[in-house]
Amino acid sequence: MAIKSYKPTSPGRRAGMINLREELTDKRRRPTKALLEPLHRTAGRNHHGKITSWWRGGGHKRMYRRVDFKRRNDSGRATVVAIEYDPNRSCHIALIEYPDKTRSYILAPAGLKAGDWVESGQRVEPKPGNAMPLRNIPVGMDVHNVEMTAGQGGKLARSAGVSARLIAREGDWATLLMPSGEMRQVNADCRATIGQLGNIDHQNVQIGKAGRKRHMGRRPHNRGTSMNPIAHPLGGGEGRSGGGRHPCSPWGKLAKGGRTRSPRKNSSKRILRRRRSVRYGQLTLKRKK
Repeated sequence: MAIKSYKPTSPGRRAGMINLREELTDKRRRPTKALLEPLHRTAGRNHHGKITSWWRGGGHKRMYRRVDFKRRNDSGRATVVAIEYDPNRSCHIALIEYPDKTRSYILAPAGLKAGDWVESGQRVEPKPGNAMPLRNIPVGMDVHNVEMTAGQGGKLARSAGVSARLIAREGDWATLLMPSGEMRQVNADCRATIGQLGNIDHQNVQIGKAGRKRHMGRRPHNRGTSMNPIAHPLGGGEGRSGGGRHPCSPWGKLAKGGRTRSPRKNSSKRILRRRRSVRYGQLTLKRKK
């Protein structure tokens, strides 16, 4: 992977970077039409037309690529046709073809290229791109696209450059160390894919200017202190002010210090250690009370 930065001919060019996407087989390649679906976007509005998720809207039109997150086709080895770009996710996707000539998209791990082969099943070779149950994966390996319920499809570790590590297995439960530092248990019958996801340099790209965020479908995010007092509790004042109170939402709900995760989630009881958070340069551990 490589990142290109431009000469500072303008304020936007000065900080902007682009990803050269050297992993792709052909940058001009068109996606497989049979695996595309129209993607309807709501611009952050609910069925009443009211904005429920702010600062979203616009952006370039996209077609959704149907990605096989379940990996339940155990008919044999599939050949990697191409590594393609997916505008709907940060990692790249791989187009694979099975012996019966059916094609599908999967998440492309690092190192996978056109001409390689991948397979899925109960007991397959533990190489990057192969999918198998956690029960049969050697302890200590990095995995991605991990299921939380057997047969449901991969839910965990699906972003560019991430992977979860299988650190233990006891009975019907496998213990995973997540990219966030969280340690959780997952049923050993759930499938996962071997390896780390590709497009590792995605996190190092700097957007550089507001126009690129608009192209991505993100609208301007203005501060509460810049609003009028009728629009936000932090608004108003002469000149620039600090708001005069603790940070809060437009409706007065405090923004810091409260829990954001619902305690009623069934998966919470399988979390052995909460994720880490970095505050003021020190690594602190959030423990479950």
